[in-house]
Amino acid sequence: MKTILNILTLILVTISARAQLDTTSYPKERLEIKQLLQSQKPGTLIDCDDFIAVGPKGDISFNREQWLEAQTKEKVIFKSVKPIAGQEIIRIYDGTLAVVNVLIQVKLAIEAKDVDIKVRRLEIFHKKQNKWCRVAGQGTQVDERLFPVSSTDKGQ
Repeated sequence: MKTILNILTLILVTISARAQLDTTSYPKERLEIKQLLQSQKPGTLIDCDDFIAVGPKGDISFNREQWLEAQTKEKVIFKSVKPIAGQEIIRIYDGTLAVVNVLIQVKLAIEAKDVDIKVRRLEIFHKKQNKWCRVAGQGTQVDERLFPVSSTDKGQ
């Protein structure tokens, strides 16, 4: 019986160790990504040449021009995009790839109607020639009736 308990304990410890996110390594690169996220404004160019975006309705854009065309088609104008402090999870791989989950406050106009929403973003950044650029991004509006966002929800 003791052997079975020891094996189960070892399995649980191994599984929980694998499930932990590394949000501390590469502190210099992590700070660079945080600064990039904070400096984002509508129209700011942070995209790589091979950027791919998935829109909120499932549309896909294979470059910045297509992404802008999709916004025009949907009559969307971004007014402000601000990350919510403490709501980001940044993982850095090999110092040149960043996977970012971030909650942002977005103010926009859709068909001339002002909208203020929270969006969870998944963004992938690549560092080339000593500069970070976004290679992929996708955002989903948070339905706070189902998934309320509180100040205790902390990223790393």
